Amino acid sequence: MRRRLQDSGWSGRHPRGAQRRWDVVTTETPAREPGPTPAAADLTSLPPEAWEPLFRVARMATRPLERFLRIEAASGILLIAAAVAALACANSPWAGAWAHLWHTPLGLRVGDFAAERSLEWLVNDCLMVIFFFVVGLEIRREIHSGELSEWRRAALPVIAALGGVIVPAVIFLVLAAAPETRRGWAVPTATDIAFAVGVLTLLGKRVPPALRVLLLALAVIDDLIAIVIIALFYSSGVEPRGLVMAALGVVLVFALRAFGVRRHSLYLVPGVVVWAGISSAGIHPTIAGVVIGMVTPVVPWRGVSPAEHLIEVLHPWVAFGIMPVFALANAGVSLTGVSFEGAGASIAVGVMVGLVLGKPIGIALAVALATRLRIALLPVGLTRRHVVVLGVTAGIGFTMALFVAQLAFTDLALLGAAKLGVLCASAIAMAAGLVIGRTLLRPQVATGAAATADEAERSTTQ
Repeated sequence: MRRRLQDSGWSGRHPRGAQRRWDVVTTETPAREPGPTPAAADLTSLPPEAWEPLFRVARMATRPLERFLRIEAASGILLIAAAVAALACANSPWAGAWAHLWHTPLGLRVGDFAAERSLEWLVNDCLMVIFFFVVGLEIRREIHSGELSEWRRAALPVIAALGGVIVPAVIFLVLAAAPETRRGWAVPTATDIAFAVGVLTLLGKRVPPALRVLLLALAVIDDLIAIVIIALFYSSGVEPRGLVMAALGVVLVFALRAFGVRRHSLYLVPGVVVWAGISSAGIHPTIAGVVIGMVTPVVPWRGVSPAEHLIEVLHPWVAFGIMPVFALANAGVSLTGVSFEGAGASIAVGVMVGLVLGKPIGIALAVALATRLRIALLPVGLTRRHVVVLGVTAGIGFTMALFVAQLAFTDLALLGAAKLGVLCASAIAMAAGLVIGRTLLRPQVATGAAATADEAERSTTQ
């Protein structure tokens, strides 16, 4: 018995364009004397994508999802410290200097020409592009080979995320229905994955790996919905010329991929073109990060895919650098400037109730409906108690909620009320997640349940 390479025709999956596809075929052959090994040229004729069994072994050895979740959990601790520091500075005798710091002009001035922006703009419109780029990479990876790669597995987090978006938005609109406040309806719809994973990590062995994977998938869908909301509802009038420029940047990305360009730095130019086009089109520039992330190749190149490699390289910088800086720039709410009456009060209450109650109610109802109708099934080892804990921890809004609030309100008093609602709701949801998790969950492993997050991601529902 021997194995040979059989030419199976042309395939367009390779980044260099159409290539011949080679299949390994096992055939029965008569016994013969040992001969020379295949020539090196035979091996070089193989396509440059990684051999699938070797790729699977590499993923099992590195456990990328476990590493991702560990980084998120550690980042949650740093985010708490950054938020506390920002609040302390904004309400200290140095509050004026703290606010002036983030409005410090940065830019270039040559003669009469000046291009200046504030430090806050640099954080929110430039550094956060990298954050959204990693979000786009993770969405692309999940759709290709993760929890969202099959409908049977994707149905549950998709339906749960939709319930966790619709119910909080409705609650906010009921509690803050005035014309000047309703623009913030999307603030309580987002989940902060770093804080939520941190809470599940503190619960230890009470949390099965399948629950962490479900939370990650739900948060990814949550982020995707938030991105669509930002593009549709929190962007100014769309300028067609900007969209054309962004489209040219995307075409350039595909052209580089078609020519087999592997050096990541060369993709920076089309990335800047997409960013400039989307920004000039009136859409928030952070959407450019998502667009570039979504078109990054996910097919392995002699090891791991470019998308997974970039996630591995950039994720620590985002988790331990960009997100804490964003928290410092945006979590500093001066309590003396926040109105607790009228519109400000309704915004703060709407955000808090939407996150603390709306998220768990929406997720629980959506999961119950999906499982009753047999549209989706819970993963092995998960029960309704786990769904309750999932919904409560999903009420931690922080990063994305603060970002949406920044886009929703230009009035500083209303923005401060929205931010305060996000911070209070996130603190309540974290505490409730820990208490409810320790009360409802027991440190036991169900028969047939996944032992690690990576194993849970590859498994199917029960």
